[in-house]
Amino acid sequence: MAATNGAETETGPNQVWNPRLALLVAATFFMEFLDGTVLTTAIPSIAADLRVPAADVNITMTAYLMTVAMGIPFSGWLAERMGARRVFCMAIALFTLASLACALSTDLTVLTLSRVLQGAGGAMMVPVGTLVVLRGTPKSELLRATAFLVWPALLAPVLAPLVGGALTTYLSWHWIFLINLPLGIAAFIAALRLVPTGSGDRHRRLDWPGLILTSAGVGALVVGLELATAHPAGPSGAISAVAGAAALTAAVLWMKRARMPLFDLTVFSTRTFRAMATGGFVYRLTITSVPFLLPLMFQAGFGWSPLHAGIMVAAVFVGNIGIKPATTPLIRRFGFRAMLVFGSLASAATFAVCALLTPDTPEVLMFALLVCSGAFRSIGFSAYASVQYADIAPAQLTSANTVSATLVQLAAGAGIAVGALLIRIFDGVGAFPADPAGPYRGAFLTMAVLMLFSTADSLALHRQAGAAVSRPGQEPAEEQPPPPPASGRVQPR
Repeated sequence: MAATNGAETETGPNQVWNPRLALLVAATFFMEFLDGTVLTTAIPSIAADLRVPAADVNITMTAYLMTVAMGIPFSGWLAERMGARRVFCMAIALFTLASLACALSTDLTVLTLSRVLQGAGGAMMVPVGTLVVLRGTPKSELLRATAFLVWPALLAPVLAPLVGGALTTYLSWHWIFLINLPLGIAAFIAALRLVPTGSGDRHRRLDWPGLILTSAGVGALVVGLELATAHPAGPSGAISAVAGAAALTAAVLWMKRARMPLFDLTVFSTRTFRAMATGGFVYRLTITSVPFLLPLMFQAGFGWSPLHAGIMVAAVFVGNIGIKPATTPLIRRFGFRAMLVFGSLASAATFAVCALLTPDTPEVLMFALLVCSGAFRSIGFSAYASVQYADIAPAQLTSANTVSATLVQLAAGAGIAVGALLIRIFDGVGAFPADPAGPYRGAFLTMAVLMLFSTADSLALHRQAGAAVSRPGQEPAEEQPPPPPASGRVQPR
């Protein structure tokens, strides 16, 4: 069922680590991640300028996120068919031109359509950019490569409110998009120089049933998660999510029997990749909920101002970035399994402690706790980003990369939706009477328990899992062939 993916047409037999290429791809990721959330602070200004209710502007964010999620499955096939270099450059150009269209929009309809085009560019930039880096990086340097690719996801959430607020306050909301023009032009020129050329596979056919079912399923899940967060009392979110899950189930059943499936699902037979889809999905879901739950608890539970809460939440991202130079040495020293177990257990502990915070807790201790939480978050992100590709064969790289990008997108949306659901549940049952922060305490404790599922999954990994990446040159003991018996006879095991 697996088709060849043409990776060999775009890389030579000798892979060479190119940090400039990884940095270029990371910069395009940063643009895409930033534009996913930067509009939040600009919504009132956009609404006033376009003369629409502020709540209606949310459609531009939903349209963008949905387009990114739905476009990722198609981008993998397109990279195989046209060549990753061509598609990556095309993605940068589309994202940049769509940003200009967003800035020039005079009504909500045009802005929303422009955001859809921007999302289409983003859907190709992220997975295809990752593919470009992975194909050119030997496994011995994979940890260094993923260290570059992880930082935009860690840094963008903290900069989005600051960038959006500053540009909207001192210039106008249009500059949120106009700033992408010089960045996009520079990235396009750099991509032409740095990304290896390749013709792709012109004979690669598109699995239309698989694409339609997968895209519809992912889109319905994203919309369902957005509706569950924005309108928790209505049934529309649950209906959309169930429909999405049904479509994805049908897609899997189809691709298992298709001659040239959209994805090579045998990637899930690789244990280190499957860890990303099991424990890694839970890990990302719970971690993503923290920046959502913390400001709400600080404002609604403690009575803090938005600025006060925002400054405290920034501690999480201080820990993210501060620990980054140490993540690769730590993984090389202790291995993937140990660091995944440590990262998830330590994160669960910080969630539980967050549930014990009160308005009287010294803010210095709060800040230190959240810095530690951010550091543990960064360790887990980096470990999962690398271990998932440690044992993937080159012919499976495109499928593994596309599946991973899709699941990451879904886990991020699920984290916010589950967090909102837990707040509503604990608020309804009155588990913490006379405590305004009670529902958030219950949510943090539940997230701590959920994180333990990630710990259990990591414990099930072999001690030498991903050793080809974490400790290049050191083969796992169980993979060494046993010495032949002296007598020449097969010895019983």
